[in-house]
Amino acid sequence: MHYKSIFISDVHLGSKGSKADLLCEFLKHNTSDNLFLVGDIIDFWRLKRKFYWLQSHTDVVRKILKASKKGTKVTYVAGNHDDTFRTLLPYDIHFGSIDLVNSCEYKAVNGKTYLVIHGDLFDGVLRTRLQWLYHLGDVLYNILLSVNVGVAKVRSWLNLPYWSLSAYLKNKTKEAVSYVNNFEDLITDYCKKQKADGVICGHVHRAEIKTINGFDYMNDGDWVESCTALVEHMDGRWEIINWLEQRSS
Repeated sequence: MHYKSIFISDVHLGSKGSKADLLCEFLKHNTSDNLFLVGDIIDFWRLKRKFYWLQSHTDVVRKILKASKKGTKVTYVAGNHDDTFRTLLPYDIHFGSIDLVNSCEYKAVNGKTYLVIHGDLFDGVLRTRLQWLYHLGDVLYNILLSVNVGVAKVRSWLNLPYWSLSAYLKNKTKEAVSYVNNFEDLITDYCKKQKADGVICGHVHRAEIKTINGFDYMNDGDWVESCTALVEHMDGRWEIINWLEQRSS
C-alpha cells in the first residue's frame, strides 16, 4: 500500500522489547509521501544502562534512510527516550533529508491542521520532580516485556496468536486508564490553545482515533506491544494499521 502519510512512534530501538523485525516488514510493504517518526524511535535510556542492538534495529534505520533517498519526506519528532536529540534542536538540524523537530504542524488532506508531538510533555510524572518514579516504572515495564517474550514463545508452541501481558495489565489497571485519560485531556487542551484541529502523538503505547472535546485525537501506538501505525490515505481517510493482525490475515 502507498499512503499520503505514515506515523509511527515508540519503536524503542536498543531495547529487547522492540519489534524491529516486524517494523521492517511493515516498511517493506507500506510506503508513503510523508513518514513521521513521532518520538522514542531510539531508546537512549536503555542503551545507556546496557548496550543492546540487533541487526533488525540497524535494518529499521536503513529502511527509513532508503525511504528518504527515494523521495519520502521524513520528519523525526524527538521523544523522552530519545531526548538526546533535543539538545540539537536550537540548531537547524537535518540528517540527510530527514528533519529533526520537537513538534510540528501537519496540514492533512481533509484540510485540518494537526499538531504532531510525541506527548511526554503532557505526562504528569515527567512534568514534576518525580522523574525517578518514571524511570522506576520504566524498569518494571521492561521486566514485563521480558516476561512477554516467554509468554509469546509458549503461545507460539501452542499455535496461539501473539498476546501482550503488559498491554493487558495496563488496560485492566484503573490507575493506568486514569493516567491515559488525563494525558488525552491535557494534550487536546493544548491543541485548543495552539488553534489546531487535532493532535497526532504517541508516548502512551495505545493506538486510538477519537474526538475529545471537539478535537481530533490520534495516537499511533507503538512497536513494542501492539505494532501499530497511523496512516492517512490519499483520499483523506485516517486508519490505525495493526500489523500483527494484518500480516496474519
